[in-house]
Amino acid sequence: MAKGSKDRPRKSPGKYERVILTDIRRSRRGKHHNLVAGIFHDLESLPAGSAIKIPLAEVDGTTLANLRSAVHRASTSRGLGIETLSDEENFYIWKGPK
Repeated sequence: MAKGSKDRPRKSPGKYERVILTDIRRSRRGKHHNLVAGIFHDLESLPAGSAIKIPLAEVDGTTLANLRSAVHRASTSRGLGIETLSDEENFYIWKGPK
C-alpha cells in the first residue's frame, strides 16, 4: 500500500512570525539609552582637560552603579576610552585612553 499525503505529518506554521536576520537591529537599546546618548553627545565636543558633571539627582532614579555600567558599556561599543569619578552628588566623565 502506497503512502499518501494523508500519512505525512504536517508542519505547523509556528506560533510566531519569522523575520530575516538582516532586518533586525543588532544593537542594544536599554532603558538608559536616551540618558547615555545625551552624555556621549556632550562628550564628543568636550575639550581636552575637561569633564562632564552629571548631577545624580537629575538622572531619573538611576543608581550610580547602573549609570556607570551603562556608560562603560556604551563607550566600549563606540571604541571610546573614558574615565569616570563620582561623589555623593555628581557623576563625572571625561575622555581617557582607549
